[in-house]
Amino acid sequence: MSTAPKPRHIGRNISRIRELRDMKQEALAIAIGVSQQTVSSIEGSENVDDEKLKAIAEALGVTSDVIKNFSEDAVFNIIGNTFDIDNNNGSSVISYGCTFNPFDKMFEAFDKNEKLYERLVEAEREKVALLEKLLSEKK
Repeated sequence: MSTAPKPRHIGRNISRIRELRDMKQEALAIAIGVSQQTVSSIEGSENVDDEKLKAIAEALGVTSDVIKNFSEDAVFNIIGNTFDIDNNNGSSVISYGCTFNPFDKMFEAFDKNEKLYERLVEAEREKVALLEKLLSEKK
């Protein structure tokens, strides 16, 4: 018996990321220009079209890929690996987990990638402008 990987439920991922960002459905609805009922419907959908997903991702401050690949298992693993041990006086805490918020690190990495992409696009624009200038000078 083979178990195929369970397909990602995009709407549920949107809902969880929205909740982790402490954003209400109404706020997301306003950000993407739809009603709260539409956001509720989207969050109940297994698939979301790419254009709508891109708008939602932008409103949530993430990329579409973050939404598509979001995994609650990773979050639960982090939470599950952080626990307290009471050694009779209750004053000792041992943490076997992250000392930082992994979502913050993930969002930092996406921000860095976005800034890098913007710099690359700007460099390409400058090259095109220079080439156009050189071409117009030759005429």
